[in-house]
Formats: sequence, structure tokens, C-alpha cells
Amino acid sequence: MNIIVCVKHVPDATADRKFEDDNTVDRVGVDGLLSELDEYAVEQALQLKEKAGDSEVEVTALCVGPEKAVDAVRKALQMGADKGIHVVDDAIAGSDAIGTSLVLAKAVEKAGAESKVDIVLCGMASTDAAMSVVPAMLAERLSWPQVTMASVIESQGDQVRIKRDGDTATEVIGASMPLVLSVTDQSGEARYPSFKGIMAAKKKPLDTWSLSDLGVDAGDVGLSVAWTEVEETTARPPRSQGEIVKDEDGSGATALTEFLASKKFI
Repeated sequence: MNIIVCVKHVPDATADRKFEDDNTVDRVGVDGLLSELDEYAVEQALQLKEKAGDSEVEVTALCVGPEKAVDAVRKALQMGADKGIHVVDDAIAGSDAIGTSLVLAKAVEKAGAESKVDIVLCGMASTDAAMSVVPAMLAERLSWPQVTMASVIESQGDQVRIKRDGDTATEVIGASMPLVLSVTDQSGEARYPSFKGIMAAKKKPLDTWSLSDLGVDAGDVGLSVAWTEVEETTARPPRSQGEIVKDEDGSGATALTEFLASKKFI
């Protein structure tokens, strides 16, 4: 079995994030990391590998992004993925989900030409855009079935069955490989890279591909052809001084309640 896990390098939520002059997210001047939701996808790929036997399954981490995005691939390799692919090209900057899904699909096809791909595994969403549509778009481009938003995964032979938790019920759906699969943050905690894994990752293969390697026209991706874009941004205002509620005469509780009610917290 050959599994490709799509991973994304996203700005650190605790960092001082900002937009570029063209209203795209600054992905160079801010600290970034592997999207937490994609860590669950890496974990489930590794669990499928462990259940089938290490020698029978290969896990490849695939990332599309600027130079710094290779760190997301390295994190996946440290967790236990066998090899990595980083698609980097200046023309990709500003791509929306449609452009990104095109690049991912062509990368999967190129990887599949070398070794048949059985599963493309994704997180339920990215922690920056949070659109949750790339897995479905990727399945459409590949003409593969999709089983998405999985909390539990079971596989036997070329069959995959998942449980999808809704607000009122749990669905059980399945499909035959090859397929696109996405998992939720309820699928199981992602493992931390061990020291042995960190050292081993340095020796694992990591390929770098450009758009020309994939046969993708630069005019088909990027901000200029994106179907969605940010039109205007406003910087976050500086934090103002908080209001101090004193309880000098026993009225502190009442004053606090009134303050919370004025802010519609209660």
C-alpha cells in the first residue's frame, strides 16, 4: 500500500500574523509549523502502516508551499513518514483551494507514475484558511471516490470503511482504493517525534518539484487566477487597558455582573 499525506505549513497561531501588500497571508516573515489538523492525518497514515506491517506500506508526506514549507515535510518525516515531496514555485503564491488542489493532484499523479498510490490522506481543514474543501476538490481532479471527515478508519484489502460523526448520528461509509480520505481531530492524538525519529528523518529522501516538473502551467495557479481573494484587511487594534472592578463596599459582585452583561458575556 502506498499512502500520500497532504501536509500544510501554516503561520503559528501564537505569532504576530499579518498580510502582505497584496492581501495574501505573510508566510515568510512569520514563524510557521505543520498544521495541527494535518498531524492527525500523518498519525492515521502511520497507524495504517503499522497495522499492515512496515514492509508493506510506504507513507509519503506531500506539501505545496514556499521554501520554509519544507519544515512541515520534515516534521512528518520525524513522526515516521518514509519520504517527502515539496512542491515549491514562485508562481504558486496566492493560490486558493482550486489552484492548490490542481498542484496536489498533479503531484499525486507524478508520484503514482513511479509507485501506484492507494490512499491520499488529508486533515479535515487547514488551520489558516479552514475551508475544508481541498480533499473533495482533489478527489474530483483524480476521479477517485472520497471518504471524508473520518473519526475512525478500518481497512481490509482494497476496502476502506470510516465512521463520520455528525450532530445527531454517526455514519459508516466505505469505498475501494484508490481514494481520498480526510480525518478529523477526533481520530486520535498525533504522536510526538522521538529523538530516534528526528535523527532518522535526516536520511530520508525528500524530493523538490516545480510546476514544470508537474506539467502545470504557471498561468493556471497563483493570485491572478484565484476564485477567492481577500479584498481588504484591517490591522488588529492595540490592546486597551482593562477595567478594574473594586470591591470596597461589598458591591464588587454586582459591578462585575453588570460589566459582563454589558459585554454580552452573560
